[in-house]
Amino acid sequence: MLLSQLAKAAETEVLTIRGDCDIRSMSLDSRKKLDAGLYFCIPGMRFDGHTFAPQAIENGAVALVVTHFLDNVDVPQVQVKNVRAAMSLMAAEFYGHPDREMKLLGITGTKGKTTTSYLVKAIMEEAGYKVGLIGTTGNMIGQEYVKSEFTTPEPIDFFRTLRLMRDAGVTVVSMEVSAHAIEMGRLAGVHFEAGCYTNLSQDHLDLFGTMERYFECKKSFFRPEWISNAAINVDDDTSKSILKDIAVPHSTFGICNNADIFARDIEITENGVSFIMKLFDVNEMPVHLHLTGMFNVYNALAAAAMGLIMGVAPETITAALEKVKGVPGRAEVLDTHTPYKVILDYSHSPDALENILTAVREFARGRVISLFGCGGDRDHLKRPIMGEISGRLADYSILTSDNPRTEDPMEILAAIEEGIKPTGGKYTVIENRREAIRYALEMGRDGDIIVLAGKGHETYQEIMGVKRPFDEKVVVAELLKEIRQS
Repeated sequence: MLLSQLAKAAETEVLTIRGDCDIRSMSLDSRKKLDAGLYFCIPGMRFDGHTFAPQAIENGAVALVVTHFLDNVDVPQVQVKNVRAAMSLMAAEFYGHPDREMKLLGITGTKGKTTTSYLVKAIMEEAGYKVGLIGTTGNMIGQEYVKSEFTTPEPIDFFRTLRLMRDAGVTVVSMEVSAHAIEMGRLAGVHFEAGCYTNLSQDHLDLFGTMERYFECKKSFFRPEWISNAAINVDDDTSKSILKDIAVPHSTFGICNNADIFARDIEITENGVSFIMKLFDVNEMPVHLHLTGMFNVYNALAAAAMGLIMGVAPETITAALEKVKGVPGRAEVLDTHTPYKVILDYSHSPDALENILTAVREFARGRVISLFGCGGDRDHLKRPIMGEISGRLADYSILTSDNPRTEDPMEILAAIEEGIKPTGGKYTVIENRREAIRYALEMGRDGDIIVLAGKGHETYQEIMGVKRPFDEKVVVAELLKEIRQS
């Protein structure tokens, strides 16, 4: 495909084009070997992709997309206003606009995106569609998993994945839409059949600085240029602002406030949650989820709202919800064959940690033991807040490393301690996460619930910029074997 054709597809972002050539591949990684490649020079917070243009050319790039022309290279260049937005538009053209051949269903919010996306997938499959999934735990084409690096992939991977999905017969895609993707323009030019708003709580302040900016980013998704329909959680305080300005057909869901889709008679146990779901004051449907916790009632209502937008029958929706046995790393009860339960959860923000600990308190027969840390090079303000939450809600807290990245893990743990100390809650600090998990398993007694929070589905730990294998399902199994043998 000619560079000039790609530039035309991104004409809203293009300022000037110098030269033309045939393009057979794309990349934003200068280290990647390319076949007649187009290299996108992304200006980043720590590195500027323009610096690595010569390396990209050595590795097969024959043209560049830049914010300013580079005089030290002799290849065609396209100057644009926003490289990521241009990349999205060009990648869509390069892969033949697969998004136009499918219905995209996007879920955004701080919590609940992953579980809701799985529930939406289940509903649409029950309705007879072949469904793709894009999100934090990876991508799925039908029942086949495809690895992914981001909640919402970078545009080249995104459109390549959509093309694979479309070629495999996928007609509906259920996907998470992260605030990062919206802010950085990764989805420029993409249109969604429906968008869902789950909630807003503190997270990603390392990027957005304030909660106001974070919310405005989420809110910007609910515009006609992005979506055709919307489902909004009316119980979240921030939803009033979205509903006041929304200009697309929409429905609401909730538990506490008047809503189009709501739940009543909620019963939560360690094995799941049951409730009556009422739809537009017309249908009342009993629902029995295998997922537990009040937050999963919200996730089920959100997915039901999206299903109704797509015209799925209420009976089909409830049948699909009841078939979902679990979601990777989301309140996932591990098969440990122990008198205590071990729950894996991706709760890495204050609200998420509070939700999972509050949920297990409702059915714990013994102690609630909380094991968690906070990621390095991320929002520092949430560390003492999460310490306070665990100190208040857990009977015992074990503070340990999450992904310290380039930070000193003990400094992260000290910040968490600032929040837990005033609560008077019992705790210990064990920086090594494997040893911390061993400690938790050895202290577990009949009726206890051990919550391993923060890692969820992740299969690595990032320490000093290096990702090392660390799958907590595997770690727990190995440690229990060692404990039993000793």
